[in-house]
Amino acid sequence: MATSSTSLVFKVHRHEPELIAPAKPTPHEYKLLSDIDDQEGLRFQIPVIQFYKYNPSMQGKDPVRVIREALAQALVFYYPFAGRLREGPQRKLMVDCTGEGLMFIEADADVTLEQFGDVLQPPFPCLEELLYDVPGSTGVLNCPVILIQVTRLRCGGFIFALRLNHTMSDAAGLAQFMSAVGEMARGWLTPSIPPVWERHLLAARDPPRVTCKHREYEEVEGTIVPYDDMVHLSFFFGPTEVSALRKLVPEYLRKCSTFELLTACLWRCRTIAIQANPEEEVRIICIVNARSRFNPPLPSGYYGNAFAFPVAVAQAGKLCQNPLEYSLELVKQAKNDVTEEYMKSLADLMVIKGRPHFTVVRSYLVSDVTRAGFDDADFGWGKAVYGGPAKGGVGAIPGVASFLIPVKNKKGEAGIVLPITLPARAMEIFVKELDGMLKGKPIERKPGFISSSL
Repeated sequence: MATSSTSLVFKVHRHEPELIAPAKPTPHEYKLLSDIDDQEGLRFQIPVIQFYKYNPSMQGKDPVRVIREALAQALVFYYPFAGRLREGPQRKLMVDCTGEGLMFIEADADVTLEQFGDVLQPPFPCLEELLYDVPGSTGVLNCPVILIQVTRLRCGGFIFALRLNHTMSDAAGLAQFMSAVGEMARGWLTPSIPPVWERHLLAARDPPRVTCKHREYEEVEGTIVPYDDMVHLSFFFGPTEVSALRKLVPEYLRKCSTFELLTACLWRCRTIAIQANPEEEVRIICIVNARSRFNPPLPSGYYGNAFAFPVAVAQAGKLCQNPLEYSLELVKQAKNDVTEEYMKSLADLMVIKGRPHFTVVRSYLVSDVTRAGFDDADFGWGKAVYGGPAKGGVGAIPGVASFLIPVKNKKGEAGIVLPITLPARAMEIFVKELDGMLKGKPIERKPGFISSSL
């Protein structure tokens, strides 16, 4: 159930990084980000990776050349991605649409797709070679907002790895851009979904006024434990595992979403694993896409960040001693808190409080990218055999986030993989606790917890 495939070692030969500018002249202007975009918790680079099989029908076509040309064409429509971020008064971020371009790396690896194993999932071996961290390129300000590395494999397949400045787009927005690049690569002249900037739709009101509770931005005392001796494992949840967890909750809760169920399970198991002080509050933060919560909904081509971080809060002792339904009810309520008014209130809070980071003390964040469509990006070689986050635990503060990623296991069953990052001892407890729940036998808690602020 828990797997890690990082023992594979291979060499990657990279060319010098280059800048890919839009294929035609684009407007040179300043564009403000929204007040959801430029919060502290999104000021980091997020890595995404796609694996593509050899396709005999593309014999003689070079994926590097095809994608390089497609990127230049797509940037004509998505020209802010070719610009650089600047910071104005009150920490307001804006894009200087310079047309300089995104950063691109051509590479070759002496490895085949088959060597990565039957199931592709994080953590990936030699990730730092497949998505090279070009010195001086990682800043939020005055740096390329996207870095892409295309690595040819010995088998004729290739890997497309991308790093995005998260203030520019969320998962849905990035997937929309990648789909447009795929369309250009396949001969389209314009994207099927025209990109929409309109970041003013998520700008603060004048005057700003906080009308909803936003406990995810509360100031909580405590320290973040240093993340050394960390173990990275991925856990597969197919129909069997999800069904086993549903049996642990009452009938009226069994129609909950898979995201709600797995998030509640993760929160409970992780809290037990880190041995939190039973009197302390622990938090689970859910990522909720708010596009459809607006009336009318946000435009379909909107590619900015359009999500919230609603939080469920509970005493660690209650979370661990109660059955799964306790955490599930709290997760469901947190998700339901997100409305159009909630998003407007959130944008106002950002302006009033100086764009704070969401609370990370005794917090964990879960994001569902099963419907983001990363694996749908088709550059002519077909859909990706894996498409999604390159690793778990990424963020402005590493180690406090997980993703629900769509995959198929060795049997070909469709399911969800959940990459987890924990200290080695805590991971042992997590694995044991989760295994017990999947077998329908929650492990009895021993009295007395060790205090921790993980």
